[in-house]
Amino acid sequence: MGYNRACRFASTLKGVGISPTFFVGRKGGARPGTEPPEPGAERESACQRQIDGMTTNDIEPEVSPGGRAGATTPPGARALTPELEQELQAIADANGCELVHAELKGSVLRLFIDRPERPGGVDLSDCETVSKQVSALLDVVDFGPARYTLEVSSPGLDRQLYRARDYRRFAGSLARVTHRDPQTGKKRTDVGRLGEYRERGARGGGPEITLELSDGDQTLVLPLAAVEIARLEIEL
Repeated sequence: MGYNRACRFASTLKGVGISPTFFVGRKGGARPGTEPPEPGAERESACQRQIDGMTTNDIEPEVSPGGRAGATTPPGARALTPELEQELQAIADANGCELVHAELKGSVLRLFIDRPERPGGVDLSDCETVSKQVSALLDVVDFGPARYTLEVSSPGLDRQLYRARDYRRFAGSLARVTHRDPQTGKKRTDVGRLGEYRERGARGGGPEITLELSDGDQTLVLPLAAVEIARLEIEL
């Protein structure tokens, strides 16, 4: 199946310090004999680029100004399986990229890719190449008959941390960590410097991280299982 590109450009000031982000989105059309497409519902693509606080949108008419496609009906049979994740990782690897994270929410499949060895990480070309190859893969594996949206982007400077390699790579960086107290179960959010990542905790438990709080008076030792979300803070 082909792609339509009817692109127009717009710039919007977002504020200083926004991370450089490259975004490519695609809509997957319904297959013949499964779900008739609505008029004008061919596949679209959208690209969003944020550099030094400026956002440039390369969008098609049905994509919202934020670069996100409109809501679609979540198909029940669609799933991001370990086998599919391996295929996605292989595509990223083949293009010299790292698959930072893949997630499926409703009918939107989001991929975050990076090039750790390159200053500035991935660029728009990387996102477009991976997007095209992943879209072709989804056609082959029959990623459900209903429409879906594929988004490929860089993680940005305020990236979320997902895996052990992320915590190791960004040790010493400022991060905002939301976690639950293992004893009380209460949720709290702390900002501080990421410290050591340990595969096994000091008491023989699972992986844990240390976080030196910004006031400098306390260092937290957090079991990774208690961390709900960790995201880098942008430092100007």
